Amino acid sequence: MTVRDVLGELVADPRRTLIERWNWKAAIFSAAIRALIFLCANLTAGWRAATGAMLAEFVFRALTSGFYGAITQALSQAGPEWAAAMASAVLLPAVSHSIELIVHVLRGTPNIRASLISSVTFTILSTLFNLYAMRRGALIVGAEGDSVGGDLRRVPPLLAGFIASGPLALYRLIARRSAIEPAG
Repeated sequence: MTVRDVLGELVADPRRTLIERWNWKAAIFSAAIRALIFLCANLTAGWRAATGAMLAEFVFRALTSGFYGAITQALSQAGPEWAAAMASAVLLPAVSHSIELIVHVLRGTPNIRASLISSVTFTILSTLFNLYAMRRGALIVGAEGDSVGGDLRRVPPLLAGFIASGPLALYRLIARRSAIEPAG
């Protein structure tokens, strides 16, 4: 399945892709972590402002992150891997943070710039990690998914593998190019 196939399926049957496959694990984890990001980013504006920003983000992410998790889970089955990673790292943040900006502008979040920079950075990294983990059977929902406890036990080695994947990919690329180039 290609990225185009996944996106085509999303457009053709959004109910099945987004509602039936709503990823409650993504909703819980994202809402909790992002609420803390907005709390910390807005503490300089006072406890009330920080708490308001935290609650707005928690509610927004609790409602929407399950949809983004469903899309990420669908993309985890798409190839090539680099295309799925690019779609995840570009499309999902563009959509989710456009809506997030509107939510926080409307509620008057004071430190919106710092909040959004932190949130976008977190989104890109966490979406790529989730894609990596989902390709390995973790953090997914449905019949093939594990319990939250089982997923959490798998996170440390998955995180180590995710961090190592960039340098390993670069090493493989350099090794391939060295093997192709004729000796001087």
